[in-house]
Amino acid sequence: MQIKAGIVGGAGYTGGELLRLLVNHPNVDISFVHSNSNAGNYIYDIHTDLIGDTDLKFSSELSEDIDVLFLCVGHGDARKFLEANPIDDKIRIIDLSQDFRLENKSALQNKRFVYGLPELRKSEIQSTRNIANPGCFATCLQLALLPLAKAALLKSEIHISATTGSTGAGQSLSSTSHFSWRNNNLSVYKAFEHQHLNEIGESIKYLQSTFASDISFIPYRGDFTRGIMATVYTDCDLSQEDLDKLYGDYYADHAFTHVSKKNIDLKQVVNTNKCLLHVEKHGNKVMILSVIDNLLKGASGQAVQNMNLMFGLDEKAGLRLKAQAF
Repeated sequence: MQIKAGIVGGAGYTGGELLRLLVNHPNVDISFVHSNSNAGNYIYDIHTDLIGDTDLKFSSELSEDIDVLFLCVGHGDARKFLEANPIDDKIRIIDLSQDFRLENKSALQNKRFVYGLPELRKSEIQSTRNIANPGCFATCLQLALLPLAKAALLKSEIHISATTGSTGAGQSLSSTSHFSWRNNNLSVYKAFEHQHLNEIGESIKYLQSTFASDISFIPYRGDFTRGIMATVYTDCDLSQEDLDKLYGDYYADHAFTHVSKKNIDLKQVVNTNKCLLHVEKHGNKVMILSVIDNLLKGASGQAVQNMNLMFGLDEKAGLRLKAQAF
């Protein structure tokens, strides 16, 4: 099977990651990469590492001769784009913005978007036509919590601290994304009110409808380029042995999420579509470490994983990526 793909917003970080994956995907032909500001330029003029891999140019034109459309535009722009450019129902849509992730915002005209976290809604993803790709922090943190929610064990406040790389802020320059400020630095932002908390809360209640506790989340800006490392802890009566079984059983049939009995670090997942988890019992609390690459499992890699599921392909197709150990 060959899938014809179109990309809208191909000049940013997530668009570039998606191009790197799809150019090498055995079942995908890229039909167009839309960008008004870069129309006529070669893809490799912007994503310079792709020189020699593709001779595609950015286009200002859209085509409906495709099977799937990826939206790699800013938050708020995906909904505006679809309102201005109605897409035929035969074309499947995977949106990487936050526009359709929440249940009360998941519909547009006759289209309904399914929340695209495979470890939570794989069967729905396989049968839907439109996907709302999860946020990067939301992916990392939910994967730490889903087994506990499935067992209805989230009964008290959840404490989270997590650090993300600079690519999480997108390509636009700001005072906190300049190298001279970010390098050798660390800072907190959006404490207790990060927008991904809404996604996380909905997913927990999808599995554990009785959940009513606070989620206290402190995000940090890291002085590295890519990746997220999260520390999550909450009250739990299970033993270490029972927790190991709970997490092992939950993720046994999921291709990219793995539970490690050894401590984990960020370099194990950077440049891969993996999430690694490590679970430890400390007194009456459980601590879960979770690491992902924010641009891959947290964005474009997960979008390709969702595409594979939607079209009945091997879930790992085009995603057999290796981390760099050093």
